Parts: sequence; C-alpha cells; structure tokens
Amino acid sequence: MSKKNNQKNKDAPQAAAETVAAESVVKTPEKKKIELTIATELAMLQKEFIKLEQHNIHTGGRLLIILEGRDASGKDSTIKCLTQELSPRDIHVVALNKPSDRECREWYFKRFALHLPANGEIVFFNRSWYNRAGVEHVLNFCTKKQYQDFLMAAPIFEKLLVDDGTQILKYYLDISLKEQTKRLKDRKHDWHKYWKSSPIDDVAIKNWAAYSKARDVMLTKTNHASAPWHIVRSDNKPLAHLNLMRDILSHVKYAGKKSAHFAPDPKVVFAFDVQCLEDKLLQS
Repeated sequence: MSKKNNQKNKDAPQAAAETVAAESVVKTPEKKKIELTIATELAMLQKEFIKLEQHNIHTGGRLLIILEGRDASGKDSTIKCLTQELSPRDIHVVALNKPSDRECREWYFKRFALHLPANGEIVFFNRSWYNRAGVEHVLNFCTKKQYQDFLMAAPIFEKLLVDDGTQILKYYLDISLKEQTKRLKDRKHDWHKYWKSSPIDDVAIKNWAAYSKARDVMLTKTNHASAPWHIVRSDNKPLAHLNLMRDILSHVKYAGKKSAHFAPDPKVVFAFDVQCLEDKLLQS
C-alpha cells in the first residue's frame, strides 16, 4: 500500500470523529458509516491498550494517568473508554469523595498516596491532588497558605514518584463555556447522568473566569519534566477519546507496539507550555 493510501486510512477515523458531533439524531447511512469508522479505530486502540496492560503486568511497571478538567469536561466517559476492555484486577479508577474531617487534618497527599499503583498496576485518577489548585482554591475550601504550599509541593511529590519508578501522564480536558453549559443542563434531565450532579455544578458557570485563572496558574506552576501537562480539547468527545488514547500509547513503551498509528492530532492533544496561554490556545 502506498504512503498516500496509508495516510488516507490513518486520517479516516479523525475525519469521522470531527463530523459525528454535528450529525442529527437520526441515523442516516452516512452517520452509520461515520460511527463504524470511529468504532473500528476505537477497537484498534483498545487492543493496543490490552497489549500495554499485559506488558505492564509482566514487567511490573507502574503507570499513573491523571485526568483533570472542569465539571462536565468528559473525564468519566474518557476513563470508561480507556478501561472498558482492560482487566479490572490490574487497573484501578480512583475518584475520591470530599475529604473526611480526619483527612483534612492529615498530610494533604496521604489520601491520594494510598491509591498509587503497585508493581504491575495502572491507576486512573478522575481528579486528583490537583483539586487543591482548582475547586478547593476557587471555592475557598483551603487557605491561601495551603494553596501556595501545594503549588510548590506537587512537582516535588511527583518527581519522587517518578524517580521511584512510577510513570505519570497528566491530562487537562479543556471544554468551552458553551459546551459545559449544555452538558451541565443535560445532567439534570438525563437519568443516566443524574448521579453526576452536585452542588458544585450550580456555581461552575458562575465561577468560569476564576476557574480559568486557577487553571492557568496550576498548569504553569506544576508543569515539569518528570510529569508534564498535556491539553485535550474535549468539546467533541469521540475526537477527544481517540486522540487521548493515541497520546497515551505514544508515551508508553510496551511489547508489540504499532507506533505508526499513535500520533495524536496536535489540534486536539498538545503539550502545555506558557506559550499556550500567550497564544490563547485554552478556553477562557
């Protein structure tokens, strides 16, 4: 097969994912074709994740994947997409509730450290210690000193983990105000999503600007070589899922890897640096 045809085949799922969000609810032949293209790409990537998981088990690797983002940015659906074909014995999804009174009086990182991956495990954090730099800071659930201490401590804590053999991948799912408003409204009327609703949702839109500012500070202060941040544009969920999976696979070594397939679209997933803020690449 020619290089041109290879590129055409590689780009097909990308084009399909870009189109699916704009299609009507009625499943026309064209929409069915688009969904089949996305499903085919997703199945291929999920097979690669199985290879990754098996390699991680056999080699005793430790992989920690952190997903952060505003409310309704797609963290739950992304993790479901990533994990649905993996062995539940060797992967763990961590989505902690608000801290107890005792946890509030302990070392801040302790309750998260209890869920870090052991040898042969992959752990997904659906929100993480970065709550302190986001919702806790914006809604005054922590003091100014606790917030400043966290921004200094997080890179040090992560570097200790990496130096001890844990690979950390950090993703910030970036959603637009229009799409967040739509998704939060949908939660109140869709019983499949009702469990996601919380009092925090009611002030998410009101505090949009404050969350934007907190996000920018968090990304700038905690982006470091041992565990850099990557941004995922998540308004289009199928596109976000496929490209985030590609990016994870591109960063992890495992046996039988088909590396040619895993370059994410840089318009969807890209490495963070301060120039991103100057170029206004994130929603604000």
